[in-house]
Amino acid sequence: MKRRNVLAGMAALFAGACSKVSDSETGKTLFDAAEGWHRKLHRALAGKQGLAKEYTRADLSPTFRGNGSQTVDTDFYRAQLENGFADWRLEVRGLVETPLSLSMDNIRSLPQRNQITRHDCVEGWSAIGEWTGVQLSVLLDAAKVMEETKFIVFRCADKYAGSDYYESVDMVEAYHPQTIVAHMLNGEALPEKNGAPLRMRIERQLGYKHAKYLTAIEAVASLDQVGGGKGGYWEDRIGYQWYAGI
Repeated sequence: MKRRNVLAGMAALFAGACSKVSDSETGKTLFDAAEGWHRKLHRALAGKQGLAKEYTRADLSPTFRGNGSQTVDTDFYRAQLENGFADWRLEVRGLVETPLSLSMDNIRSLPQRNQITRHDCVEGWSAIGEWTGVQLSVLLDAAKVMEETKFIVFRCADKYAGSDYYESVDMVEAYHPQTIVAHMLNGEALPEKNGAPLRMRIERQLGYKHAKYLTAIEAVASLDQVGGGKGGYWEDRIGYQWYAGI
């Protein structure tokens, strides 16, 4: 627990200072170096397959707040919400031999992982929830990810300031056993405010990495052509760390 608190404090410190750091090229270089050090330290301490702490149902938070987007303001999303996401598709694409287009029934029929974990938001709040979904590694293996793949990008239906939300992880996090495409929270279908019908759970990283309203999973060799090239919506815009380990 002490190690987790130290790393969480470091993440909050870097995130809180990001706007000042990005004001100069020197600051940017230092920020990038600090992020690399943080990533190496976290993985040296936790191990590449080290697990985030899991809890019991007795530990569940009374409520699990929504954060960021609370819905998707499109006619298509509203129609999907009304019909139980019967026509929602999740694509697995990019550097894969067998692109996939999966329905919610397809996803629910795959082997499921259930985990009770703590969500830590960069804004300072946390909550414990029970998540159910398919391991991302199952989908990547089914699509036969190509050898040159270095990152997995998550595409989302929601927008901020007119731009699509997106996030990414490297292959270590993509194949981590607790990295799942979740469709249930606390034994019920994922609520609208929490990213229905699908969201990522990247249990060893801060909440902004857990992309909601998921529409596509994309295998890429580089992040250079993804958004502004830093690997995520907030990373590109205000300098959040790409690796947000806790």
